Amino acid sequence: MASRRMLIPLTGRDVAPRFDAALAVLLADLPDLPDLSDSSGAAVSTETIVLPRASADELCEFILTHGVTVVVANGIPEDHYHYLRWKRVEVIDDIMGSAQEAVRRYLAGTLQAGAILYHQETSLSDDDAPATGGEA
Repeated sequence: MASRRMLIPLTGRDVAPRFDAALAVLLADLPDLPDLSDSSGAAVSTETIVLPRASADELCEFILTHGVTVVVANGIPEDHYHYLRWKRVEVIDDIMGSAQEAVRRYLAGTLQAGAILYHQETSLSDDDAPATGGEA
């Protein structure tokens, strides 16, 4: 059994913008010693759980009763952040983007508070660039 369990509040497949408004969570059982050469995350067992209602208090209770040791969130109320830290739960906040990418970066040791995990799929060419004011 993994010694670490991660929880990420979800909106779709992304980290939910607000901890207290999430209606689903991703639970990930993390390996004891991750193989950092394997970035596929194949050794990580994940499960998506739909919650009965959005409630920061009930989510904190869920975290503690399910043995969660790491929470990755975007916006989390300060009192809930401090409560979880007091209960010895690692909280990494202000994370935006894919929940799976957050798990991958956590295992690689590169996930830091404030990370934006969205990938830019296309870049603007000169023809697509917005016009700058002042050209005549």
